[in-house]
Amino acid sequence: MKLFISILTLLFALPVFTQEPTTIQTEIEVSPFVDGSLLEPKDASKNILAIIIGDYGPTDRNGNQNFQKNNNLKKIAYSLAANGISSFRYDKRIVKQILKGRVNARLTFDDYIKDAKDVVNYFVKKDNYASIYIIGHGQGSLIGMLATDENIAGLISLGGSAKSIDQVILEQIEQTAPGLKPDAERVFSVLKSGKTTTDFPQALSNIFSLDTQDFMGNWMQYHPVEIIKTLNSPVLIINGTKDLQVSLAEAQELQDAAKQGTLKNITNMNHVLFIIEGGDLENSKSYNESFRPLAPELIETLTAFIK
Repeated sequence: MKLFISILTLLFALPVFTQEPTTIQTEIEVSPFVDGSLLEPKDASKNILAIIIGDYGPTDRNGNQNFQKNNNLKKIAYSLAANGISSFRYDKRIVKQILKGRVNARLTFDDYIKDAKDVVNYFVKKDNYASIYIIGHGQGSLIGMLATDENIAGLISLGGSAKSIDQVILEQIEQTAPGLKPDAERVFSVLKSGKTTTDFPQALSNIFSLDTQDFMGNWMQYHPVEIIKTLNSPVLIINGTKDLQVSLAEAQELQDAAKQGTLKNITNMNHVLFIIEGGDLENSKSYNESFRPLAPELIETLTAFIK
């Protein structure tokens, strides 16, 4: 018994070694509308920052929404950190509004552009990094294009559409409910003129509710192919062969339009950047499966471009 007690005493007396964290995360309020996380590797040998911009809807800094939790943007940030690259990812401003219970019904797409530009300017003024890149996912690709200026070393479009949002929606309606297409075209025509309308079918209310018409009308003014033509920075377009939302043809359109465009299609990668071996059911379920790793080739492609 005495021997047993002495062994226990010895064991508990030994020093406990914990693994030293390899990253430092700092929470930053860039503006009253933008909160985000700066993730820096302790060995930030490359002295490079990537600004990560999320997809459509109330997407938080990690890439999640209420019914879509996959942590894809957080995984990008930590993968970059493992390769010596710092990153800043932030909540879309509507996330903060929802949390505070004060949603602005007059929110526009231009507000998101301003937020991205504010983030860029914040880090340009800090002057802590030799190079700054933008990574835009989905809708964030277009926002990233519009925030790219002479301070940006390169833009990465992840699953970014080549079409304006009205074109995207009209194509979806044509495939699922073609009889509603003439009404949708008429409403888009009204929105394009800067007005709103209550004259739309109930079946389209999720698209054309009065709460979203200002945002939609503003968003549809921007055409990704036309905007990417104006960029002088190098652009990397990444798309997955199993992206259900953006076709490979659109990715090719973006590359063709860019002055310095490189296209990388990743086999079996879907829109939320996971590898899908099965069909559409597995694909759609994966949007809410945070246990999945990012496509390995994605990280290799990102880090090869960011240099």
